[in-house]
Amino acid sequence: MTTGEPRMGPDDCAANAAPYVLGALGEAEYEAFRAHLETCAICREEVAALQLVADALPAVAPQLSAPEQLKRRVMAEVESEAVWLRPRQPAPVTRRARRRWFAPAAAVAAVAAALAVAAIVGGGGGASVRVIRAQVQPPHASAALRVAGGHAELNIAGLPQTPADRVYEVWVERGGSPQPTDALFTVTSAGRATVGVPGSVAGASAVMVTSEPLGGSRTPTRAPIILAKLS
Repeated sequence: MTTGEPRMGPDDCAANAAPYVLGALGEAEYEAFRAHLETCAICREEVAALQLVADALPAVAPQLSAPEQLKRRVMAEVESEAVWLRPRQPAPVTRRARRRWFAPAAAVAAVAAALAVAAIVGGGGGASVRVIRAQVQPPHASAALRVAGGHAELNIAGLPQTPADRVYEVWVERGGSPQPTDALFTVTSAGRATVGVPGSVAGASAVMVTSEPLGGSRTPTRAPIILAKLS
């Protein structure tokens, strides 16, 4: 990195998580924060949590039209949240610990407000949408199942990476029996994945994920680590 390139300072740590998820950072700021994520576990956790909110909120936000004045007012609130996140005092020794508790709540509010604008601007109707919070076994992991028009998509965060000889497999439970799909996946270094569930989930009772040998299985070899109940 040259002296002319931006560097992440301690004051940018929590403040940039929400703009990063929203795609609101400039190119230089984006690259600096992405490099910062490689060395900051706290920011990686915040980005993973905020991204799950960003993935789920458009599905549950009402699809309405709104006047331009309302859109400007909501975006002004988003900008004020970003300003609130930036520390205004010299950093005390305990700032990093406190930031972990306070920053996510404000950042989630900013993400929610911005996504509400996106839903309002989008307008239009469409099939009804359900977002189901899944049961997840690994600590600190989370998953949400978005269901619309009989089709479903899993949004996952914080899931451990599989060993080289294993892969995650998606199952659809019908009549009390898990049926295999061709959806095999791994997760990113941050534990994230977005996976479409093949076919229709109409009439299914659950969608689940297990860890299976590379190439997948016809019947589960391990207990589900993700379980989203549809009924």
